Amino acid sequence: MLSTTATPGVAQRAFRDELLRHGLLIATGVPGVYGRSAELEDTLARVDRLVDALGADDEAEVVRFPPVLNRGHFERSGFLESFPHLAGAIHCFDGSERDHRELLRTVEAGGDWSAALPVAGVVLTPAACYPVYPMLAGVLPPDGRLVDVMSYCFRHEPSEDPARMQMFRMREHVRAAEPETVVAWREMWLGRVEWLVDALDLEARADAASDPFFGRAGAILADSQRHQRLKLEIVAPIASEACPTAIVSPNCHQDHFGRLFGITTADGAVAHTSCVGFGLERITLALYHRHGFARSEWTSPVREALNL
Repeated sequence: MLSTTATPGVAQRAFRDELLRHGLLIATGVPGVYGRSAELEDTLARVDRLVDALGADDEAEVVRFPPVLNRGHFERSGFLESFPHLAGAIHCFDGSERDHRELLRTVEAGGDWSAALPVAGVVLTPAACYPVYPMLAGVLPPDGRLVDVMSYCFRHEPSEDPARMQMFRMREHVRAAEPETVVAWREMWLGRVEWLVDALDLEARADAASDPFFGRAGAILADSQRHQRLKLEIVAPIASEACPTAIVSPNCHQDHFGRLFGITTADGAVAHTSCVGFGLERITLALYHRHGFARSEWTSPVREALNL
């Protein structure tokens, strides 16, 4: 295990360099964008299966979406109002032969060719749960709905911290129902998450947190979110004791997505939603940081939990 006494930036770079040296991550020349080795993918898949087992008895609807999101749904979600600095738009060429020749001349001259690619009808998915809310639009069944979703996600956060990737996988369970049901569901998942971090022997704790809202108004939103404990984070030291990283996040959205996407309960009220999100790369990295780079030397309980 690497030292966690170094300053956060030094520790994060050191851990990244070790992951690269051991071949678990593969550099691409872009901060926060990595290839993954077969072993790291195998460890991540075992973490995902463990998460799957935690929710198996719930019989959630299982859906999988590509890592792109309908642009109209994205705009309606309010993401740009709060997190414009994290968003990733997709632009595609749709010009003529003449436009193509002009594009190539611009590239050859080292100019800015991006103007030749207008915005597309999709954006990069910022969180795995975002495609779910449009799917839930309309009247819910009497007991609400529960959805299991996973996707690659994008956040524009170029960083030397290997736990803060620009492209990463998020496994989520999303609950939509009346407020009391949604709150009780999140509390139930907190117990399950506690079991998970104990089984993996991760030094984790729960913190009231807030999203990285943008601008002055964002500070007010963040304070309100923390005060109401709408966003909780299970944090673990991946490279630095001073700056532990969120590996699981159980969130209550209240009626935010219910209002935006017209999701109502069977009695006609605006539905509340909650999600619990597992950062699969982050949990995987936390395992290597905590237990070392040789999986064969991990403790028996951890190896048993992961079926290694």
